[in-house]
Formats: sequence, structure tokens, C-alpha cells
Amino acid sequence: MFAGVSLPGVAAADASHDGPDRRLLGVWEVQSLDGADNNPRHPTWGMANTNYPRMAAANYADGLGEPVNAPNPRYISNRVINDTGLSLYSEGNVSQWGFVWGQFLDHTFAERLGRREVSDPAEPAPIVVDDSDPMEFYRTNLGFIPFDRSAIAPGSGIDGPREQINTHSSYVDGATIYGQTEERLDWLRVGSVDGDPRNNNARLLMSADDYLPRRDARGNPDSAPLMVVGSNVPARVAVAGDARANENPPLLATHTLFAREHNRIVARLPRWLSEEDKFQIARAVVIAEQQYITFEEFLPALGVTLQPYRGYRPTVNSSLSNEFATVAYRAHSQIRGDFRLEAEAGRYSPEDLDRLESLGVLIEADGDTVGMTIPLSEDAFFNPDMLELLQLGPLLEGIGRNTQHNNDELIDNLLRSVVFDIPVPENPTCADEPDLPACIRGVNDLAAIDIARGRDHGMPTYNQLRVAMGLPAKTSFAAITGEESEEFPADPLLTAGDEINDPDSLDFVAIYNGDGEPTTPETGDATSAQRRAPLAARLKAIYGSVDSVDAFVGMLSEPHVPGTEFGELQLTVWRDSFTGLRDGDRFFYANDPLLRHVRRAFGIDYRTSLGDLIARNTSVPRSAMPDNVFLTKQREDPTHPWCRWLPPAWCEWLDRHATAAKVEARFVKDGYTRSTHHRVASRNGHAPGWLAGVDARVVPRRSPQGWRRDGAHC
Repeated sequence: MFAGVSLPGVAAADASHDGPDRRLLGVWEVQSLDGADNNPRHPTWGMANTNYPRMAAANYADGLGEPVNAPNPRYISNRVINDTGLSLYSEGNVSQWGFVWGQFLDHTFAERLGRREVSDPAEPAPIVVDDSDPMEFYRTNLGFIPFDRSAIAPGSGIDGPREQINTHSSYVDGATIYGQTEERLDWLRVGSVDGDPRNNNARLLMSADDYLPRRDARGNPDSAPLMVVGSNVPARVAVAGDARANENPPLLATHTLFAREHNRIVARLPRWLSEEDKFQIARAVVIAEQQYITFEEFLPALGVTLQPYRGYRPTVNSSLSNEFATVAYRAHSQIRGDFRLEAEAGRYSPEDLDRLESLGVLIEADGDTVGMTIPLSEDAFFNPDMLELLQLGPLLEGIGRNTQHNNDELIDNLLRSVVFDIPVPENPTCADEPDLPACIRGVNDLAAIDIARGRDHGMPTYNQLRVAMGLPAKTSFAAITGEESEEFPADPLLTAGDEINDPDSLDFVAIYNGDGEPTTPETGDATSAQRRAPLAARLKAIYGSVDSVDAFVGMLSEPHVPGTEFGELQLTVWRDSFTGLRDGDRFFYANDPLLRHVRRAFGIDYRTSLGDLIARNTSVPRSAMPDNVFLTKQREDPTHPWCRWLPPAWCEWLDRHATAAKVEARFVKDGYTRSTHHRVASRNGHAPGWLAGVDARVVPRRSPQGWRRDGAHC
């Protein structure tokens, strides 16, 4: 994927970084914790603490490191990304597991090096907030969104562009569960803490109730590995392989699930194995399970199809690109502002329910069942107590019960405009009392930060990235969004000549469900909507030129490729990146012979669904969950039944021709004939409901675009 890309400032791999060469059962190679030596020819490829390579040339104002002068990120966010309270849901019925797993995966293979981690002086680049902006709906007096630039990679930004460092291994390697250093793993495993995890028990340390251990589990919380903490129970946050595990209850629940799975596998292994061998076998299986779920459930649910696997390719560099990590994998638009679960009322004591209500959880009792709505609020962030109160099984099952938000240009205002208060000496608790001075009020905006981070990292513009990915540049704003016009309409509710600053421009004038039928916000099935002012017109008023559009904003503004959750550019970057993660990983599950040996010798198979994993490690029965927990509505398997016996190339041919024939037959059945004048797909790429899930790439010469119904355009 990035073969031959130079990585300035990266030291050569140290063969002794993980201690002496280890062999599992005296035969099998043990995968390093930090990704080093995964590729023997290029031992630093994919290794932790190496530079992000680039897909395109860096885009800095001075060519070295100065961010480009472009429209203010909060200004853009208020006019493009503000959802004004309307929830649009996934067209493909992707459950909330889409973004929960996405975050769990993100914390496995990517974390930029920030200033705090290297103890360097901060390099602030605050994002100005104009309180007088007519489109600023959240009034504050701080005047800016706090933002610091990422740490600069050593040796960069002098004679060449400024680069950034990925502190994680780029591989899908279970780093969220096991960490990437011997010191962290030593603390996580049952046994002594002496810097050498190999003399510890095979099991991971858990609480008496089988949750992740807290910082004080071994006594002094300050001796525990570094964990990101918030204002909730900072001394008692849970400890995991990744420092960000406590960020929200669903993420922490996923960490907990895999720690339980590790210990479940250890318990199944024979006693004659050494503790170290049992640990490494369980680790190898858990890593393979994470990979298997990613490539067999997560990506297909989002419509990301890859070419068939042909085996390990040592010429492929699996290092995550800066563009993927900084722009294309930013999935904040998919996040809903709450989670919901249903469980037996007898699970919870009155005291537990009172405590949950005090944390902002909405509780509705209905006979023997209790329903809960958990907002992603301050009380939920970095609060492991909430997970234990909710209980692991019901929360994991609930994540798959509800549909995630659509992957579009909108971000829930619970994430886009988080208001916070900074205490003043005369009012340290920010009490709302008439005789006390008001605290300083600020707003945090993930969308504005995403835009600013792209410029901080020298991301290419939208068109520059399209060209780098082999796609043609767009020549108009309407071509970006797929809309018919990029001009503001002559609407009496809009201020002529200043429509971009008119709040009425964001009014939703039409809302549609997944079948393209009109709906209302109350029904909870909206997947697309039309605003008073076209998105293309707003982008044009903000940027002026299509060649100035930020890559992050442009790719989220594209209509979706039918059958996927992505526009063309984002889908292309995902396919390229995940193909590299798969093909350049020597320990990928389809290439690792150890896994076949474990299956034959011990009857332990990594090929498991996420639903099966939840059922094995919680009290939730498998029958309570759908076959594929990544989907709230199950899809028919499009794979031809003969594919289980045929070579991949034959299977591809069968699928392609069978799908094309099926689509054409359905068009004919419904009375459609070919036409070169009509598009069935809407701006958001919606095909008719019965066509959902069909990838346009496998319908050659029979695209759903260009058909019409006899007698009238549909």
C-alpha cells in the first residue's frame, strides 16, 4: 500500500525491544506487542511510534508546517455540519455497533502523538468562536475552542513537510486488550509486577465481578499504567490495554468483553501447557477474532467490500496513512447521542436504578422489563461505575438494538456543541446563583476539531485527495454533493445576498425514510432530508472554489455509493487502507498457521461472530440477538451458494452475473425500462428499497441509474 514511502525521524527497529526471541510451544513465532518485525524485510513497517506515511503530498501554506489559511472551522461547522436536532439514521440499517466497533478498532491501530505525551510545551492553535455569528446557536464567552497541534515528528518540518507520529502499531493486533509495552502487559496479567509478564499467570486481571480492574486494584493507583481520566472517579478508572478505554460505557464494555474472552480461552486450554504458552495461544486467538469480526462483519455491514485475499504480501506496507487516520476514519457523524437497552427488571436493585437516574439515565419500567436510555453526557464519560450499574450483557445487547446515525455531513449537536463551564475564584462550583459571578462558558466542537486537525496535519484538499486516490477531480460543488443546483433558491424566508448567514437556510423542508417516502422525525426512520438551502450552495458560499474544500468536509458531502455507508472518496480510502492492513499483516488470521494448529489440537476456533462472543461471555442468550449484531435488519446473503466449493475467481464471476440478472429481472418485473435521462438514486445515493445492499460495481451495464418506469419517470 505504501511500499517505498520514507519515514523521516524513525529509528531502525531494535531486535531486542520485546526481549529475546520467543517461540510458542517451541515452534510458533510470537507476535510482538508493538508491531515490530511483523514484516521481516521492513521491520519498522506498521510499528508503533513511527511516522504516519502519506497518500498525497502534504498541504501546508509554506510547504513545511504552517496550516493553510482557510475558512474558520467553527464557521463551517455551523453552516454545514449542524444537524439542528434532526436525527438521520443509517440507510443500510447499521446498528450502533458500527461506530462502537469502529472506535474500538481505531484505538487498536491509531493514536497520534500529542504534546501531553511527550511533555513538550503546548503549541496552541485555538479555534475562534464568534459569539456574534448569526449562525452561532450556542452563546459562550470564552471566545475559542481549545486546540493544540499534534507533536512534530523528529527531523521533519525543516527541509521537508511536518510529519506526525502514530504511537500505536498499525496492525489489527489486539492492542486495546494487551497494550503495546511489556510494562503495561505485566500489570494487566495476574501475578507479580516486575516488568516481565512472562512469569505471570495466563489470565488477565479482572475484578471479583469479572469487570476490568481499577487503577487501585494492586494498591497504589499511581503505580497503574497511564489511563486517560475525567472528572468521574479519576483514581478508580478501569485499566486496559489502551489508555482511552474509559471514554464511554459502550467502548469500555467492548474492552471488558474481550478480556473475558481471553480468560475463557485460557480456561479451555490443558493444564500441561505453561502459563506463558496458554497466554500466547489465547492472545493469538483473540487477535484473530478481532480481525475476523472486522473483515467478516464490520466492513461488510458498512458496504466495504475488498478483493479476495490472496495471501500475505511482504511488499505491502500496512502502516496507516495520515489521510486515513486523520480524515477518512473520522466517523463522528455516525454517533448517536444516546444508547438504549432493555432487560429483566429483576437484574437491578432499587438502589442501582436510583443511582442510574442520578447519572442522567432515563428509566422506564414495564412489568418485568425495564428500558433505559443512556445519554452520552458528562456523567457517562470516563465513568466505569456506569458500566457496572448497567451490566455488561444488557448494554452489549442494546448496542445492536438501535440504528446508528447516517454517515453524512451532519454530526449530532451533543458532540458538535458541548457547552462547558470554567470556574472562577468567586464561584468555584459554577453555581447558578444571582449573587455569584458567572463562570466562563465555552463550547467544544468535534467537527471543528476534525477540520482543524486535518489542516494541522497538512491534509490534502478534497480534490487533491481524490486525484491521489485515482479518482477524477470534481469541477463544481453540485458535482460533489450530487444535487441539481449549487445556487441558493429564491425563497422569501432567506435573506437575499446573505443566505449563508441566515439561520433559515438550515431548515429541513423534506424528510425521507430508507424507501424514499416522506416521513417525520418522530417516526425514527428518517435516513435523508432536504434543507431550504442546498448543501452545494452553502459549500460554494463558504469555500468559493471546489479546489479549496477540506477533504474531511468534501468526502462527507458526497452522495453514498449504493449499498454502502460512504461516498466515493471515503469508500476508496477505506478499501485501500483495509486491504493494506490485511495483505501486509503476516499474522492475519487467514495466513497464520498457528490458528489451524490450535483448532486441531484444542478445538478452539477464532471464526466467531460478535454475537456469539457476547453470548459466550455474558448472560445474554444467543437467541436474544440477531445473527449479525451489526445490522438492525438482517440482509439476505448475496453470495452464490456454490461459492463454498468454487475457487474465488469463479465465485466472483457467479456473484457478478447472478446479481446483474437479479437486478434486471426485478426492474422488468416492476415495469421499468432503460432510459438515459433519469437517476433513481437521490442525492444521498438511495436506490429503491428493494435495491438496498446491491453494490453498483457488480452490476455492469445494468446500473440502477438510467431506468424509468413505463409511462412516467419514477
